[in-house]
Amino acid sequence: MTHQATYDLSLTTQGPTYPPSEVMDADGNFIVFGRVNRPAAGGGTTSEWSRAIVSADSALPPFGQNLPHKIVRELPERLSPEDEALVLHTLPLPLPCNNYPMVFAPQQCPEANTLARPSYPFHEVPIPDLRAEDGPKVTTPITLGQWCKARGQLEVRVAADHRSADFQFEFSGLIPNSLYTVMSLRQRDLDPRGPTRPGPLGVPNVFVCDERGAARYHARLPNPFPAADEPGANRVVNVVVLWMSYQMNRGGAIGWFGLGGDIHAQLKLKAPAFAEFETHS
Repeated sequence: MTHQATYDLSLTTQGPTYPPSEVMDADGNFIVFGRVNRPAAGGGTTSEWSRAIVSADSALPPFGQNLPHKIVRELPERLSPEDEALVLHTLPLPLPCNNYPMVFAPQQCPEANTLARPSYPFHEVPIPDLRAEDGPKVTTPITLGQWCKARGQLEVRVAADHRSADFQFEFSGLIPNSLYTVMSLRQRDLDPRGPTRPGPLGVPNVFVCDERGAARYHARLPNPFPAADEPGANRVVNVVVLWMSYQMNRGGAIGWFGLGGDIHAQLKLKAPAFAEFETHS
């Protein structure tokens, strides 16, 4: 049985496939680095990891299903200077093209899906109670080129007694001097038959990167990898590194408004992982 493994995290802008992205451009289109839904030969939909600008008017299927995204244009692996200069924005509220039924902060913001807010440039998000004299650290536009500099590596180590596991991260190229959090995605979080609420990877799940965008983060979770056939098992299958546009943490919740409203996935694994590990209570 494996006790330790190392993973390179992948650059992304996406949580689940709806909304298609947690980042928008100034025109209200999704900037998608992740799974882009396209028509399949002979009908149906393919969902492959790629890059594209996707319209917010894309068709919205029921939760757990996919339909082809309305693609405004493709984004190449090597971005043009014009694409690198795109200024990143939050999603407006209510979240567009969203079929995810979960409220992320039920004790703090139980009516999050009823709130209305515009899309904001990342550097102009109205942080509650902020005054200019307090010294905000994110004050200039955050561009797609800057976003794409992020790199991350994760080491997972299962304890000798198999009752817990350590998650150790090393980061570079993140948005300097700003707040990040790390969330866990579990096997039933996206189950259309009864999704569970995604949670933090450790509490507190926050770190602040330095002026170069470098940071480290560590968490130890109890029994994160129970046997898949164990009753009630809900294994950790992915981790997501989130840039927090409101520069705030929500304790046991991963965000306040939801996907792209105040949390913005920047790094994660492309596919479910950690099948090589097993822990117990």
